[in-house]
Order: sequence, then structure tokens, then C-alpha cells
Amino acid sequence: MTYEQTLAYLFAKLPMYQRIGAVAYKKDLTNTLALCAALGNPQNSFKAVHVAGTNGKGSTSHILSSMYQNNGYKVGLYTSPHLVDFRERIKINGELCSKEFVIQFTATIAPLIEQLKPSFFEITVAMAFSYFAEQKVDIAIIETGLGGRLDSTNIILPLASVITSIGYDHKDMLGDTLELIAGEKAGIIKPNVPVVTGNISERPLQVILAKAKEQEAQHFTYQTHSFISDLKGKHQSWNIGCALQVEAILQAQFPTQAAKTAYALEHVCSISNFEGRWQKLHDSPLVICDVAHNEEGIGLIADEIRNLGLHVYFILGFVSDKELNKIVPLLPPAQSIHLVKPQVIRGMETDVAAEAFTSFGILTSQHATLLDAINDSLRQISDSDHADSSLLFIGGSNFVVADLLQLKAEHKLPWT
Repeated sequence: MTYEQTLAYLFAKLPMYQRIGAVAYKKDLTNTLALCAALGNPQNSFKAVHVAGTNGKGSTSHILSSMYQNNGYKVGLYTSPHLVDFRERIKINGELCSKEFVIQFTATIAPLIEQLKPSFFEITVAMAFSYFAEQKVDIAIIETGLGGRLDSTNIILPLASVITSIGYDHKDMLGDTLELIAGEKAGIIKPNVPVVTGNISERPLQVILAKAKEQEAQHFTYQTHSFISDLKGKHQSWNIGCALQVEAILQAQFPTQAAKTAYALEHVCSISNFEGRWQKLHDSPLVICDVAHNEEGIGLIADEIRNLGLHVYFILGFVSDKELNKIVPLLPPAQSIHLVKPQVIRGMETDVAAEAFTSFGILTSQHATLLDAINDSLRQISDSDHADSSLLFIGGSNFVVADLLQLKAEHKLPWT
């Protein structure tokens, strides 16, 4: 099979949470253990850091990858979901895994796929672990997909664990209180393996601390610091603080140099090939996208938008399980709000989203495509008397940003 045929097989054959939701979520580790056992347990062949959290786990993972890569190590990085290219999930030193490996791996385990009926995520975890073992990485940064305790990545024994934040998301699977969600995230804590926590409120933090005590795992809080970074916002400062604490814990095993770490923090996006986090796409008007998609994440992004002091135009899309009655009030006042449906089965219809905004007395425009919404927003900005002091923000979902970056890759954006 070609690479495209291989992806078509994986997407069609396997239940994929990002596309269809909770029915694709496997609530045990049986398949992952069976897959990895058949592959010779590649997860035991490399050292790792395990990263969980409601928000910030992807950023923290990329920060760690950037830091260790710039200090001369061969670093594997597993994250999810991907935005444009499937291979974004599996990188070494910022480079996507090879198409040839994806083809070969899928062909090799096809009989296991037929036998075990694994999920898409279970396959990609086994693929990543096999790639990192084959490529003999020095260290791998492994981001959980959803939760922690029953997440497919939770078969590793890491050198350190990180829980970046606890907020409301995926309540149908992780629980409807912060304490229950914290309990699921804390499931990554292993016996005698140090755990680092980010900016977490007291009640969920106590759940994590209790789990750490039970596992005799030493607890560390994220470091405060004054490093400059291309990742902007106070939430990224917390994520950097988590990474710096991991660096301190592992200093004896993985020595680093302060100057190289400082450079890495200034250039996280370029070093680790990271997109979709407060990413600037255009200067005039300022166009920024971000994958924040839940109450906590959107609240933090809303603060950053307010801090800019610009006239705001939104293009937003959501998936169907989001509680917009809790998200809409977090947004700053805007000149206009344009709604789109993310291009996935789980995408929320624009008329449903519009009703949520209307209930707060906010008018919106609905668009059939993201490109239509972009063009309409740009026309409004151009016709205004504040075009030079305007922000067009595009987000609300990973999938809206994925659709945007696909347009960027195809050179279809109006400013490219």
C-alpha cells in the first residue's frame, strides 16, 4: 500500500475518538498491552517522561522535547491529535516519522488489527513506541491522549511524570468533578517515580498528592522562572515551569546546559515543529489561532486576547460535547463572531452554536466553510475604521485549527 492508502485503511478500520467521540474510547489497557507484547514490548527499550493534564500537556511535551533536543539528545515525541499530517503524532528531534515506517508497521500488524480490533489511538501508541525503540532515542516525551489511568500510553514506566493542569473536559468519560478528573490524571503516577504538577487548584491537587503518597512518588511543584519564550501567555509560563522542574529532576541522568535550555525555550515552535498554540499567521490585521477548546483553555486564551487591547473578530467552531453555556461568557466583547462547523463527525452544527450565543444576547454569523468565514471577517475588518488595530482570532476546537492549517499548507489563505 502507499502512504495514503495506509492512512485510509487506518482511518476507516479503526474507531477514532477525535472523529466519532466516546464510542472509540477503550476503557482498559488490554489491547495496548497485547499489541506491544506482540512487538517485543518496545516501550521497555527507551527512557521516557510521561505528561498528562487537561490543558498544557501538548505544550509541555514540546517544551521538553525542544530542551533536550537542543542539549544534544535524540528525543522522541508522541502527542495527539495531529492537525494536518498524521505523522505529527510521532516525531524525533522535531522531524516527522517516515512514511515508509508507517506503511511497514501497519502492514506488519494487520493480522493483529483483525484479531484484536484495537482503536486508532491504541495502534498509534504502539507505532510510536516501536519507532522510538527502533530509532534508539535517548529519551521520549510521551503525552497522554485522554485521562491517564486508562490511557493507552500508561503502560510505560517513566523517569518522571507531569500533570500540567486539571479542568473540566471529557466529563462523560473522566468524571463530572475536578476531583474525579484529577483521580484519572493521577493514574499515571508510578511507584517511586517523581511527579511534577503545574498550576492546579487545591481540591484536585489534594487528590494527586494522595496518589503520590500512596505510590511513594516524590512530588514537585512547577518552577517559577523568568525565561523568554516564543510560547506566550501565563499558562505557557506554568508549562515551562513544569518542564524546568523535570529538567532539574533528571539532571544527573540527562545533564543540560543553561544557555542551551534558554535558547530552546525561545524557539520551542521551530525546534520541535509545534503549531496551533497562539500561532501568528498574519501581521495586519493580526491573525492568531489557538487550539484551546475547553473552559479552562478558552478562559486563559480570552485573557490573552483582552491583554492585547485590540478590536476583536472571532471565527469559532466547536465539537458537539462542549458546554457553550459555560464557554460563551468567558469570551471578551467582539466586533463580530463567525461560526463554522469543524470538519469531523463530532463537529457542532453552526445553528446549534448560534443558539448558545443568542441566549447571551450575542449575534453571530454562520458560514458553510472556514474560508468563507475568513473572507467575510477580513472584509469587515477592511471596511472598519480600525483595521490597523484589529485581531482576527480563529479557534474553539483543534479541528478548526486543523482546517485552518490545511488551508495554509495548500496556500489557500487570502494573505498567502
